[in-house]
Amino acid sequence: MTSTRVAICLSFAFLFYAYAVVGGAKVTFTNRCEYTVWPGTLTGDQKPQLSTTGFELGPGATTSVDLPSPWSGRFWGRTGCSNNNGKFSCATADCASGQVGCNGAGAIPPATLVEITVASNGGQDFYDVSNVDGFNVPMSVTPQGGSGDCKTSSCPGNINVVCPSELQVIGSDGSVVACKSACLALNEDKYCCRGDFNTEEKCPPTDYSMVFKNQCPGAYSYAYDDKSSTFTCFARPDYTITFCPSS
Repeated sequence: MTSTRVAICLSFAFLFYAYAVVGGAKVTFTNRCEYTVWPGTLTGDQKPQLSTTGFELGPGATTSVDLPSPWSGRFWGRTGCSNNNGKFSCATADCASGQVGCNGAGAIPPATLVEITVASNGGQDFYDVSNVDGFNVPMSVTPQGGSGDCKTSSCPGNINVVCPSELQVIGSDGSVVACKSACLALNEDKYCCRGDFNTEEKCPPTDYSMVFKNQCPGAYSYAYDDKSSTFTCFARPDYTITFCPSS
């Protein structure tokens, strides 16, 4: 009798998981860059991580990951990665896990982020490209199917080429490999929207955030950049995340 109950419970658990995956979204990653990227994934709200938390994606390569419903989290691309004496690390957006999989760790800024919140029961999804944590690689996210606005959110420009010197991250070859946010680089309340600057009215765009905004008008450039940077879609769309979308 006990074994029968266990079998029934396992069956229900499997069906519940299967329904969650089917009722969620498929995210397809495509790399149009001329270099390899190592995407990382992070599930929010202390929920279980996805089936993969990091993988290699060569130029022209495509792969996909299933999201359950509901789900909220972020994706990013690591660059300049290598494995030295069994320890994996990256020049930009490293998650410091020592492995290709990030295993529940997020990207170390600066890092371009794609953020997605999948609603339950075909409700309203939210998604965006964010440079709030800085920039390292051009990215876009596009719903596939769904209903409503369902527009592409994109940061197609290479902000590294216009990054102010005080925000630059210099790689081993002397080139600019990433661009810090002013908050990270200068650590002042007016750039971090904190302290006396902790509301939208008190924390307007700055010359630094406008560097990001001018290159990527459809992406978050700082904490209160919601009006032009938050995107929505209904009815269970899938998503395509593209690295170097303008290439």
